[in-house]
Amino acid sequence: MSQLKIVRGDATSPQAKGPKIIAHVCNDLGGWGKGFVLALSKRWSGPEAEFRAWHRGRSGNDFALGALQLVQVLPDTWVANMIGQRGIRTGSAGPPVRYEAIDHCLANLATRAAELDASVHMPRIGCGLAGGKWSRVEPLISARLCAKGIPVTVYDLG
Repeated sequence: MSQLKIVRGDATSPQAKGPKIIAHVCNDLGGWGKGFVLALSKRWSGPEAEFRAWHRGRSGNDFALGALQLVQVLPDTWVANMIGQRGIRTGSAGPPVRYEAIDHCLANLATRAAELDASVHMPRIGCGLAGGKWSRVEPLISARLCAKGIPVTVYDLG
């Protein structure tokens, strides 16, 4: 079992040796333009381009809540686009976050991280624009990643 580490820093600049996956939550509308994705796009063009292509081809692929897309951005670094939010606005169904979808994404992420022998790095996924509560997301990360021995670092800016 690995511990979840919370540090101050930038999740787009993971502080670890070896293979790394930067994980974040995306919406199911194909929107990319606010929040953490802006920091990703400032560093690399690939994650946004691949996400948009994935969304455009959604009739013939797995683009949906709970799906994960891994995009290699450096020889030892990948970005995990995880679809864990329904839409972009809070409405009658509550905030856009979908905890079940995040849980499913994290289960897939655990498999991919183990295959790559990678550590996982992220902001407080699902808790920014998606409107989720860290008290609900952290246990999912602990169960799906840490319990399987995958090192996880969560980054708080500032």
